[in-house]
Amino acid sequence: MSTMRRTTTGVIGLAVAGTLSLTGCKNGNEEIPAAPSGPASSAPAAPAEQPGSAAPSSPSGYGSSAPAAGAAGQAKSGQTFKLGETATVPFDYGSTKGGTIALTVTAIEQGNPADLDVFKLGDQVKGKVPYYIRYTVKNVGSTDLSFASVGHMKGLLGDGSEAGKLSVIGKFDKCPAESLPKGFTNGQTQTGCAVALAPSAETKVSAAEYWGDPYNSLNKGKGLVWK
Repeated sequence: MSTMRRTTTGVIGLAVAGTLSLTGCKNGNEEIPAAPSGPASSAPAAPAEQPGSAAPSSPSGYGSSAPAAGAAGQAKSGQTFKLGETATVPFDYGSTKGGTIALTVTAIEQGNPADLDVFKLGDQVKGKVPYYIRYTVKNVGSTDLSFASVGHMKGLLGDGSEAGKLSVIGKFDKCPAESLPKGFTNGQTQTGCAVALAPSAETKVSAAEYWGDPYNSLNKGKGLVWK
């Protein structure tokens, strides 16, 4: 797909055993339907945040116990916040090290199932409802975070289990998520958005979890939760 222009792609990862990664592309007037690509471990290369790797091996719930200690002023692993509250988070991205961001989940908004039609995922999203996790990122450290990407945000259902995740390549007006701009130095702020999928209209995405380093399953940690 690297040769396509004006391409919008959706990669979907459901937090269940045997997850499939699916891709839907829109390229000018030509529409390419999605097709199963097999288990996430054998899926083709995709953006940095892969849905197959986004889901930890076991679902995380609310109120995680025994949070790990963090640096002074930084959010602790497993900490829970209300929507609109800010967490101070250590942040690295590629070769950019030693950053600090203030991360705030501002809203979790229910979308319309028809919003997903652009991705041509067909039955793979039938009955599912998109939710838009909206957040802000502020650089509160001394590291220039130009062109970094703040992802690792997922939805949680009412019982604390993980919602499905849709990773978007390209432009999606309903939920824009762009890399940080050039000159993203101390004091600069940008909004972001992540798409979570509820399995049905009767089930809601009621919380959001940030699971980037050092709050991730690879480090045996617990994410930061907003609800």
